[in-house]
Amino acid sequence: MKMAKILVCDDDREIVEAIDIYLTQEGYEVLKAYDGEEALRALKTQKADLLVLDVMMPKLDGIRATLKIREQNNMPIIILSAKSEDADKILGLNVGADDYVTKPFNPLELVARVKSQLRRYTQLGSTAEHTGQEVYEAGGLSINDDLKEVTVDGEPVKLTPIEYNILLLLVKNQGKVFSIDQIYESIWNEDAIGVDNTVAVHIRHIREKIEINPKEPRYLKVVWGVGYKVEKF
Repeated sequence: MKMAKILVCDDDREIVEAIDIYLTQEGYEVLKAYDGEEALRALKTQKADLLVLDVMMPKLDGIRATLKIREQNNMPIIILSAKSEDADKILGLNVGADDYVTKPFNPLELVARVKSQLRRYTQLGSTAEHTGQEVYEAGGLSINDDLKEVTVDGEPVKLTPIEYNILLLLVKNQGKVFSIDQIYESIWNEDAIGVDNTVAVHIRHIREKIEINPKEPRYLKVVWGVGYKVEKF
């Protein structure tokens, strides 16, 4: 079985080497970069399955690098940020990162998050060979869970793995309201502690992709003080 290739980018070489040791022990192939520009150059010449990216870096920081990568690539991105950089975490999620890990971090936690993101990405990229396809519909919104394809009024919509899984959860349970904690625990498979902003950012991204007017959503609606739901059609 071919193991995944991980690009690790941080201007602190000791952190890159430490992450390399732990990921290599898990059987992953590790590519290294030390600023955002170097990461972009690496992605032009080599295919990576996941990117671990620091926020504060010279030349091109992690936020701007994520923006550029998202123009062409749907790979999972995990950003690293110091505890004092809470705004950077949210900004990272805003521009397309899938998850974040706060420095200083336990390397085993990072490895677990890498595995989790790769599992979702692999599932999202896989296609089913059988013909009995699972399709979920809500009005003009359609999810083919075998092909991992989302369309709105027949037009394809490109979602990240996290966005896809959140939308699938809500569409499968049309009309049911899920709290932020319920969404987080269902998708991330870990306890929800202070995750309001994380979920809200992904919800907003989904709306921007599936709604004609995200401020007046037809499909993905908020129930104030309770949570979110996909309207039952």
